[in-house]
Order: sequence, then structure tokens, then C-alpha cells
Amino acid sequence: MLAFMAFLPILVVILLMTVLNLPAKKALPFSWLLTCLVALFAWGMDFGAIVGATVFGGLKALDVLLIIFGAILILNTLKQSGAMNSINQGFMGITKDRRVQAIIIGWLFSAFIEGAAGFGTPAALAGPLLAGLGFPPLAAAMVALIFNSTPVSFGAVGTPVFGAMSVLDPGLATAPLTAEVFRVSLTKWVALTHAVVGTFLPLLGICFLTKYFGEEKSVKPGLAAAPFAIFAGLAFTIPYLWTAWFLGTEFPSLVGALIGLPLVLWAAGKGFLIPRNNWDFVDRSKWNGNWKSVIAADSSKEDIEKKMPLWLAWSPYALIALILVITRIPGLGLKEWLMTQVITIPSILGYEAFTYKLTYLYNPGIVPFILVALLTIILHRIPNQKVALAWKSTFKQISGATVALVFGVAMVQLMLNSNLNAKHMESMMVIMAKAAAAVFGGGWPVVAPFVGILGAFISGSNTVSNILFAALQFDIATQLGISHVLIVALQVVGGAVGNMICVNNVVAVCATVGTIGVEGLIIRRNAIPCLIYAVLAAIFVIFLMHITSLY
Repeated sequence: MLAFMAFLPILVVILLMTVLNLPAKKALPFSWLLTCLVALFAWGMDFGAIVGATVFGGLKALDVLLIIFGAILILNTLKQSGAMNSINQGFMGITKDRRVQAIIIGWLFSAFIEGAAGFGTPAALAGPLLAGLGFPPLAAAMVALIFNSTPVSFGAVGTPVFGAMSVLDPGLATAPLTAEVFRVSLTKWVALTHAVVGTFLPLLGICFLTKYFGEEKSVKPGLAAAPFAIFAGLAFTIPYLWTAWFLGTEFPSLVGALIGLPLVLWAAGKGFLIPRNNWDFVDRSKWNGNWKSVIAADSSKEDIEKKMPLWLAWSPYALIALILVITRIPGLGLKEWLMTQVITIPSILGYEAFTYKLTYLYNPGIVPFILVALLTIILHRIPNQKVALAWKSTFKQISGATVALVFGVAMVQLMLNSNLNAKHMESMMVIMAKAAAAVFGGGWPVVAPFVGILGAFISGSNTVSNILFAALQFDIATQLGISHVLIVALQVVGGAVGNMICVNNVVAVCATVGTIGVEGLIIRRNAIPCLIYAVLAAIFVIFLMHITSLY
């Protein structure tokens, strides 16, 4: 009964968002309130502890919100300067083969945007770009979502992993590994799992493209491009994996794309491993009604004539990459200094567990995102009215995420700290973990990635999924006596894979390409590659559990 009551707020989130179609900004406040009631009456938490956990959770959400704000601000600033239009146009004349275009833009360009910005922007950017190249908008939306998965765990300079770590600190307090060592280990095994499965994702994506949108209605044209697709997969995953193992959490997706994109562009330009016959969609006259956009294309001659030079358009992203490298490599000295710049709020309402620390200059939302957004105003000579519009749009876009994250993190902190009660009961997370372990037992590694997928599906974010469920996964690993780091790795991987079908991303991409009313169709189709990816990841991690003895 206690386990059910502990799970009830999460169950309510699922029902509100999937059955009643409420957005996260409405569902999570209600579930937070329900968590407060459960904590007060079933767990016997002091009212002060409930308020303290809520305030602490709201402050912890600020860490992530700063990154989201900076990431969206960069994108909006580049849109207002005309840089995004220039970047889009730069992809137009590379190749006529739709399979290759999908891989270059949907897999590698999207991965770069994910590494630098994340938070749903890559698919929403790659979708319209593919549609502008002549893809059926439905195909553009579907393939953009499929490809935006492997890079997601390290999107926005590693925010999903940091999100997981933000709720794992209490569980690691008495562990043989420090939080920092655990994070480094988690980064490595998440990257390895993604690299093993994700290398084949470009092939899987183009097979779905040819199956649903080709004249043949077959995966054969997709398989015909297998050499190029696997090459493109490796071009990203090899530097991605190397970076995770040797440079840390912030860089894998960014470096993987920065190395992989030029390699694949060179290969496409030279015809390396490119199929002899170009593949294209069925003639436009044969497109199904739901393939098409209800939005008229917006690519005027004036926009093309005023196109910004590519080097200038890309300069903000180059600056972001450079600043991240300078501020994240320990040997350069800046990292240590930045991490000492801390704002501390000690012992909120007298509870030592609720001590909040913000390393504001080390937060990538401020340095480099907001910093580069300000520098871009000068670099691109953006008029004041357009600067104001970029900032206004950013504040507007982040409003929903603010409400969702504040109440989502507060809810999780309540669950994690519900052991602060007069009845001396274990926390909600521990009780849920014991119940789940009893039900699934040794089969939990198969279930673990689907918990991550569920979190992403209901929240629209790998980061929020990890905040909701990473502690639960950690506690289940404790109950079962299996590797904590590998089970949490499956959570992080599952949360990334869930981006293929998460409601928020699907709605956002459909809106940007102009396909209305096909969200359910995309979720049903993309559920297949999502399932394949999750099962393969679980099988690989189970194999790792048999050959390693990780904490």
C-alpha cells in the first residue's frame, strides 16, 4: 500500500499528460501538491521539511533553467541575425540523394545542435530544414525525431547527465564512490551503450524513410545505402565515445558532431560509399494528404540574396565550442577557478540536507551561452529591435519549462527526502524501489530503459526523465545488488531514446513543418525504432553486467 501511495504522484503525471493531454506545466504542479499531501499524511513529514524540500527543489531547477534559457537564447539570436537562414542554405547543394541528405542534416547537423543547445531544438530545426530541401513534411518530422536520440544524453553540454546527478547525491553520500567519480563512470558507460547501438541508427532511420515514403515501400533502398549510413554512424560515435572517456560529460555530442559532420560532408562531396543510384521520394503528385504541410514555404529571393557568409553564421557555435573547451579542461586552470565562484544558500529552514549551491560561472547557460549570445549582437550587427525580440521570445518559450521544472524537481526532492519524518519511515523512493525490485527481480535491466522512455514521453525531456527516475533506478539497483552505474546508464539512455516519441517534441516538430493532426501517427511509427534501440541497449548492458563488476 505504501509503495502504491509513493508511486501515486508519478501515476497521476502519466494519466494527466497521456490520457487527459495536459501539458507538463499543468500536470506537474498538481502532482507536486499530491506529493505534499502524501508526505504530510502518510509519511508524517513536518510541514517545515515539506516547504524546505520544495524551496530546495525550486532552486535546484534553476541550474537546468539557466542552461535552457541560454540555449534557446542562442537559437533565437541566430534566427534574428539571419545566421540560421544562411546555415540552412549552406546544406542545399551538397547531394541530391535523399538518404544522404537525411543523414547529414537529421543525424549530424542535428547532433551538433543537440550538443550545443539541446532541449528539443535539434529536431525542431532539422525538420523544417529537411522539408525545405523537398522532403514530405511528415517524413522530415519522423526522421528528425528518430535521429535526435543518440546525442541527447550529452545534449546542451551534458545537462541530462547532470540532471541525473542532481538527484543522486543523497544516495551517494555513503557509497564507495564520490558523486564526481560516479558521474565520470556514468558518462563512460552511457556513451559506450549509445555508441554500440547508435552507430546503426542512421541505417535504421533511412530504412524507415524508404519504407514509408518511397515508391517501392521497402527497406531495400535504405539497406542499399548501408555502407554510407554505417560510416556516418561511426564518424559520430567514435569521437563521441572517445570524448566521453577522456574529456568528460559536457563534450561527447558536440565533439562527435564537430568531427563527424565535416567527415561525412567530405565523403558526400567525393562520392565515398555513396550508392550509385540517387534515391528520391515518390512524385509529389502521389503524396498522401497527411504527408503535406499546411504552411506555405517561406524562402524568398530576398532572404537568399541577403544571406550571411557561412563563416560568420557559424562563428557563435565555434565560439561556444572554444569556450567550452577552455573552461572544461582541468589542465588549463579556468575550470578550477570557475567552480569556486559559488552562491550558497545554507540549511534552508534549518535542514542541512537542503543546502543549495550554484556555481554560476561554471553553468553553461551563462558561460558560454548567454555570453556568446551577447557577443553575437556585435558580431552580426543585430539591430536593437531584433535583439529585444530574441530575448522576449526566449522568456516566452521558457515560461512553460520553468513551471514544469520547478514543480517537477520539487516533487522529486520531496520523494527523496521524505525520510525526514517523525515515523522514521524510509523515503518514498526507497519504498518504491523495494516494491519494484520484488516484482521484477533480476529482470529489471530489461525494464530500466523503458522507465527512462516513459519519463521522456511524459515530460518531453531526457533531463526531466532523469530527475524523475534516476534516484529510483539507483535505489532499485541497491535493492537487487546489481551495478548502480549501469542501471542509471540505462535510465539515461532510455530518456534519450524517448525523444523519438515524446509528446512535446512531436508536437513541436509537427508545428514547425506544418503537419497538423499526425502526431499520433508519428508516435506509433517511431515507437518501433524506439523499442528496437531500448531492447538492444538492455541486452548490451546485461552483457556488461556479466563481464564487469562495476559499482
